Amino acid sequence: MSTEHTAFSTSGEDAITRTIDVEVDTTADRLPPTEFDNLYEIERTSAEIVSGDYKRIALQFPDQLLHDSVPIYRKLKSRIGVGRELYVLADTSYGSCCVDEVAAQHVDADAMVHYGHACMTQTSRLPVIYVFGRRPIDIERCTTSVMEFMIAHLSDASSTRPDTILLRHDVVYSHQADKLCNRFEQAFKPLGISITYTAVPTTSHPKPSTPSQPVEPPAPSTAAPSSPSQTVSVLYIGGESLGLTNLLMTNGLSDVFSYDPTAHITRLESTRTNKLLMRRYAAVQKARDADVFGILVGTLGVASYLPLIKHLRKLLTRAHKKSYTISVGKLNPSKLANFLEIECFVLVACPENSVIESKEFLRPIVTPFELEVALRSEQSWTGRYVLDFERLLVDGADSKPESNGPRGEGDEEEEDSDRPVFSLITGTYRHAKRYGETTLPMLESDSAAMILRNQDSSVARLSDSAAGQFLQTRTYQGLETRVGEDAPSVLEQGRSGIARGYQDDHS
Repeated sequence: MSTEHTAFSTSGEDAITRTIDVEVDTTADRLPPTEFDNLYEIERTSAEIVSGDYKRIALQFPDQLLHDSVPIYRKLKSRIGVGRELYVLADTSYGSCCVDEVAAQHVDADAMVHYGHACMTQTSRLPVIYVFGRRPIDIERCTTSVMEFMIAHLSDASSTRPDTILLRHDVVYSHQADKLCNRFEQAFKPLGISITYTAVPTTSHPKPSTPSQPVEPPAPSTAAPSSPSQTVSVLYIGGESLGLTNLLMTNGLSDVFSYDPTAHITRLESTRTNKLLMRRYAAVQKARDADVFGILVGTLGVASYLPLIKHLRKLLTRAHKKSYTISVGKLNPSKLANFLEIECFVLVACPENSVIESKEFLRPIVTPFELEVALRSEQSWTGRYVLDFERLLVDGADSKPESNGPRGEGDEEEEDSDRPVFSLITGTYRHAKRYGETTLPMLESDSAAMILRNQDSSVARLSDSAAGQFLQTRTYQGLETRVGEDAPSVLEQGRSGIARGYQDDHS
């Protein structure tokens, strides 16, 4: 049996016995106490806690930094005074880059301290103090390597000289960001290229997330500003990461350069942007062929996740698609394989965890933006890619439904439910299922709809139940009821006790 199929039928014992390989960050183990405090910003963290008058503070650590949680706890506890409690959080509900507000609420925390890499998404419940760590970087060597590569790149006749460079970096280099920005400004000034940089905040205050909350304009995103009069490139300081991948996808029309401070290598990353987008375009085509969608809740802490889920439900209802909302925590093929009636999943998560390569999964997994592209009547995509929740909601509020426009002669043909749809995945025509029709014919007696029986023994039919229709097509539909087919048996006294040892078990 192949590995792909064995993942769907593993024993529950594997969740307890399996070993997880974690690359432990041992940077702090070689540091003296003073530098340890500087690495984890003990003084700043304790000052933020005292100034905010927080009483119950949750300390969230990723797996690779969990071994440093005890000394950090003791150092903070000795500085924040009496009357304040600290709680260490591990094994996050979703991604370790996200603030786990759900786990913090279990201890009734009124603030959080997030350690390690962070996706910097807006929270909705608790104020957050970020401690990224301080990875060393040689600024002069970085500047020299980038300038040599850029001069060689601009000497090529086919390259385009940018007017502005958007400077981005991994959060572990935030402590040197100002020096990097000033050094690059001096280096690029003779070339007539300006540097644009937005500092990474070290604290965050909550923004309420409710379905009825009005949509506000989003904050400046990671995408390069699109201006017809300016050419913008992106320079990323950091190693290979999900953050770099998101930069490539959201800046598909700009050149993206990167410098790895560990390997001391500068390179042009935009050469693989098209390959990334083409893989996502294939997932979009699979979503076009789907009629039943599962909205996966991949975060409970990012602001605007509730309005976005409501927006996705409206989009799917308008397109006559069936949707189910599912919260499964961390994704794996075994969990999602339990929902066989769902043909495509839409993941609502932070930008760094939104793009999932679904080779190991039974069904494709798309982002909310890819779903919007898949539901368009015209199969067109300019290459623009959006991962920010706020931007999606603003774009959704600005765009009007196609059905609300003026009706033409061809509109009735487009609304024909019997019209076949061509699939680019299978290369054949298919008849799409339509859910949520306002006028439905009377159901025949052999309908595949799910049947419910209430206490009055009356029968109800759910005509739009995708799960009920899928159940009727399965060979195994559960234990046979055999009502009226078997004679009633005599009631007997059963065994009493627990499974470890029944009272009448003398073995």
